Amino acid sequence: MLATYRPIFSLLRGTAFLLAASGLHGLLLPLRGQAEGFSTASLGLFGTAWAGGFIAGCYFAPRLVRKVGHVRAFGAFAASGAIIALLTGLWIDEYVWIVLRAGTGFTMAGAFMIIESWLNEKATNENRGTVFGLYMMVTYASIMGGQMIVAFADVNTAALFMVAGIFFCASLIPTAVSSAATPKPLADVTLDLRGLYSNSPVAAVGCVLVGVANGAWGTLGAVYGARVGISTAEIALMMSLVVVAGAVTQLPIGRVSDITDRRYVLAAAAFGAAIFALVLFFFAPRSGTAILILTASYGSLAYTLYSIAVAHANDHASTEDFVKVSGGLLLLYGFGTMIGPLVGAFLMARMRPESLFLATAAAHFVLAGYAMLRTRQRAAVPVEDREAFKTLPAERAVTPQAVLLDPRSDTDSHAAPDAPPTDMPSPDDGKSADEARQPD
Repeated sequence: MLATYRPIFSLLRGTAFLLAASGLHGLLLPLRGQAEGFSTASLGLFGTAWAGGFIAGCYFAPRLVRKVGHVRAFGAFAASGAIIALLTGLWIDEYVWIVLRAGTGFTMAGAFMIIESWLNEKATNENRGTVFGLYMMVTYASIMGGQMIVAFADVNTAALFMVAGIFFCASLIPTAVSSAATPKPLADVTLDLRGLYSNSPVAAVGCVLVGVANGAWGTLGAVYGARVGISTAEIALMMSLVVVAGAVTQLPIGRVSDITDRRYVLAAAAFGAAIFALVLFFFAPRSGTAILILTASYGSLAYTLYSIAVAHANDHASTEDFVKVSGGLLLLYGFGTMIGPLVGAFLMARMRPESLFLATAAAHFVLAGYAMLRTRQRAAVPVEDREAFKTLPAERAVTPQAVLLDPRSDTDSHAAPDAPPTDMPSPDDGKSADEARQPD
């Protein structure tokens, strides 16, 4: 059994380094920018630039991979991530950082798509659920681990930028020394807005609104923590707990949505997240413990919304459209994360730090109201016709390629044509790359 998963463990090691680097660098930039006195608008643009680069990477990375191969493309993406991390430590300028942050988003999209395609190639119908679960565990643990590193060094020095660069380089090693066959080429990413809205208006609108809220928090949460005076260690813990709390509550809340109209659950969770956001805004706590408890409570609801929205969309979609719908919703979420940081930064610049939560509360209230409105216009899918709720990884750490890892996807029907010649050695048993791809 261990032999079966050994190639997957190797890929997951590279994934862990990549996600740790992304988590560390993503938290370090707003903290250092806040310490350097960067404008709130610039801090918000870090998130917008990253999301824009990430979406662009989802569209253009498959073309690069088909042209030069998986290994060379991954090496280029990881090396670019390391260069950008080191440059941000050497060149302290808010406008330069905005441009570099877009570059990080692009390189992360490309690197994630390659790793996810490799994992999908290694997974079988029998173990796809296990591989998907392992990928989720590594995703959350690595992001949290990378963020917590900021607690052990001074953000005002270049040390943490160097650590991020080291992690980016370390992510190259498992892939570079692998003898596994190259996966099939990546399929181009497409976005059918009309089709997504026709399939499920609540899911389409909801993913944009959830992106607005999560983008605002994910980019400016650390800035909020610094401005209200909690320690760097508490900021790192706060940012991690919000996402982890959402991961923990995804399954129980999702199971409730299996037995009732998912739109009611979506509206209730969005309304609850908005209430916690308003509590943080109106009461403006300054105790680290109180902030950790309230923000974790907020995350336990806010970070379940995307998964519920995707589940609701897939209730209405046919099996063969699962990949197209789920991947399209992820891109809509990405567009929302471009908007959220701008709205949050605007409010924080004109009011107190807690006004960040006005941005998230507004998005969640609109989502709750729209979901309830739609319950009067369209009947719920019968319980017996739904698939059981499935948890999803952190949205900022996956691409549409990750949808193929979901056990519900039909991977055979979504491979890209015209595979280029392999750029990796054949497996040790001497089979060709094409033979190595055949099922056992």
